[in-house]
Amino acid sequence: MVIMTMTSSPAFLPVLERIAEEIGRTPGRGRPADYIPALAACDPRSFGMAVAELDGTVYGVGEWRQPFSTQSITKVFTLALDLAREGDELWEHVGREPSGNPFNSLVQLEYEQGIPRNPFVNAGALVVTDRLQTRTGDAAGELLSFLRAESGNTSLDFDGEVAASESQHGDRNAALAHFMASYGNIDNEIPVLLDQYFRQCSVAASCADLALATTFLARHGIRADGTRLLTRSQAKQVNAVMLTCGTYDAAGDFAYRVGLPGKSGVGGGIIAVVPGRCAICVWSPGLDERGNSVAGVAALDRFTTLTGLSVF
Repeated sequence: MVIMTMTSSPAFLPVLERIAEEIGRTPGRGRPADYIPALAACDPRSFGMAVAELDGTVYGVGEWRQPFSTQSITKVFTLALDLAREGDELWEHVGREPSGNPFNSLVQLEYEQGIPRNPFVNAGALVVTDRLQTRTGDAAGELLSFLRAESGNTSLDFDGEVAASESQHGDRNAALAHFMASYGNIDNEIPVLLDQYFRQCSVAASCADLALATTFLARHGIRADGTRLLTRSQAKQVNAVMLTCGTYDAAGDFAYRVGLPGKSGVGGGIIAVVPGRCAICVWSPGLDERGNSVAGVAALDRFTTLTGLSVF
């Protein structure tokens, strides 16, 4: 395999075009998430991919400007927003280890006395949202403001239909929240927390939006306006947890194939970070049995193979 060296910025576009062409020929693209009607209706063959450089230049192919349901991808941004406010105290309430179990599992919480294994399983994301809610009074609103600012897209918003579907099918998340509350690891009223969490997961954004919004992690914690959100060490922490825990119980395989910090969502999106270089977002709603986009993982695998860009 010939490595295409990134000597100039526009070289990203031929790589993306080649990936899109290869993905378009690939059969078997998985199935959309079926427990949320708005997601089940998506065409599994849809595909978009964008790369955002540190200066905000963005390149894309396919349906890279088509908004989709971000779902668990937003857990990265909520984590960063809360970590910026409370620092290491957060890690007393949520762990940093891969779970090895499905993202909505109740099993480990009882063994570990209400402390979720990491911030990206549902239980861990509920804890982070709860703590951000305590510090801001509107965790979902804080998230949305951040995404609008970093992406430069002031029209980003919640999808009420998706949030309502999440709420109607939210019994397991409610059980997780109540169980953690019984151990004193939830501060807010459960209905308030669940409303914030479901709104957070319902944000609709495009590959371009999310690639741009993720570049603060490629810039080691520096936001688009030049201000610092996270210390360099904190940005490293978020990237590390993304690498080891960001793709549910398939994180090992993702690290093996892609070699970048990444976070997936059941809407079919995946964000990834090349520290010091760029951020990437890919979207294709057909999922594998672990909830990760089949074409998305394949596209990121090809990206790191073709460019040689990896943390390893």
